[in-house]
Amino acid sequence: MHLKVTEAAEHLRVSKSTLDKLRVYGGGPIYFKLGRSIVYSRTDLDAWMASRRRESTANDNNRSAEAA
Repeated sequence: MHLKVTEAAEHLRVSKSTLDKLRVYGGGPIYFKLGRSIVYSRTDLDAWMASRRRESTANDNNRSAEAA
């Protein structure tokens, strides 16, 4: 089943605006563009969410060495 942007945002528990920005700037879940419509696979959303799992902030790869 494919979800529209609003439904995908609800599934991820983020705002539609956040999901839109992730799509524009990169780093968000994989999506399909069908004509003017954007849809997401629930499987892709779950995989993206799983890829963002962390055990602690110390294991966050986005954190700079200076901040540590």
